[in-house]
Amino acid sequence: MKAVCICMGVHLPYSPKWYWPVEGFFGVPEMDRYFDRNSIFSKFLKTSRQFLRLNDLIMESIERGGKYSFDLSGPFLGQCRWDPELLESFREFGENESVEFTGSCSYHSLSSLYPDLSWFKEEVLIYREMIRELLDITPKTFVNTEILYTERVETILTDLGYNCLIAEGSRNLMNGYDPVHVFENHLPTLLRHINLSEDLELRFSEKNWQGYPLIPEKFADWIASMEGDILTLYFNYTSLCFHYRNKSMIDDFIRTFPEALKSRGIDMLTPSEAASRFEPLKLPTLGTEQTIRYGINNALGNHAQQLYLRELVRIEEELSGLKENKNYRELKHIFGYLQQSEIFFSMNSGNIREGYERAVNYFSILSDFRRAVLEEGA
Repeated sequence: MKAVCICMGVHLPYSPKWYWPVEGFFGVPEMDRYFDRNSIFSKFLKTSRQFLRLNDLIMESIERGGKYSFDLSGPFLGQCRWDPELLESFREFGENESVEFTGSCSYHSLSSLYPDLSWFKEEVLIYREMIRELLDITPKTFVNTEILYTERVETILTDLGYNCLIAEGSRNLMNGYDPVHVFENHLPTLLRHINLSEDLELRFSEKNWQGYPLIPEKFADWIASMEGDILTLYFNYTSLCFHYRNKSMIDDFIRTFPEALKSRGIDMLTPSEAASRFEPLKLPTLGTEQTIRYGINNALGNHAQQLYLRELVRIEEELSGLKENKNYRELKHIFGYLQQSEIFFSMNSGNIREGYERAVNYFSILSDFRRAVLEEGA
């Protein structure tokens, strides 16, 4: 292997609360009707302290030769306004040439699956303005929600100036290939190596795992034994917090991993550097398949999830006719948060009863919100 690209997704959902419509409700709802912002704020403050420690650790790793990219979700960036110290910590990363920030959807939604992609394009533009305002950067690499891949959006992303894409390297997309190259498409595409990413994300602290303990030298040896140009690792930043709390050796791993790679002749690259260094390899399935983290079935595998998606599409069409109304911006903002990917995933819980209860709750919220939209247009 010639190089490694590490991208870390940083996301804290703006979770809906348990809700039941009350008779007599009318007018434009506020965020607090559907979301428990006190609880969201409390969880954010707790996690932000952990993120600050991790950011310091990543900076140490950079000083030892590391290069990293961050996929900061729109909901997380919005919450960062509550903690100027954390925001400043990410801003310092933005001033470092060894760090790249990626573009994303502003509401962490699945809007790239809608029949009409105008909402997706709007989300991409909203996110671009948000990250410009908060971090003073303009992303050139794009990571869709839950590293979702669909060929439909690539023309839009190319027109908006993106030059690289990171997506899930699922089995249906790889079709026998290994995700160890830059792949040819409208945009040069890096595909996540699922197994090695999840070694870091899920299994690192598992003492019963056969790979435990995962020290930098061992992981670097695994990578060095592979043939290919570029290995792409993508994992949730919060997973590092989990390993840290479990008193694992994640801090030593992150701190010294760049040196372990360098001693084996392997470079660390940002996504844009990888896309410009290596000749793209053609992968026919990129034009015919779509995928998402943990599989499309996990996001849209049951009737409730599919119905929720159709309801969002219908409400988006109804809402788009209200652009001249005074309450349009407030309604659009709430609607954005009702599209978060976690809402879909939680309706496909391993516990069928829990998934059903959550579906009932989300449809209660959505029905009340649609009532507000219809009243606004009346």
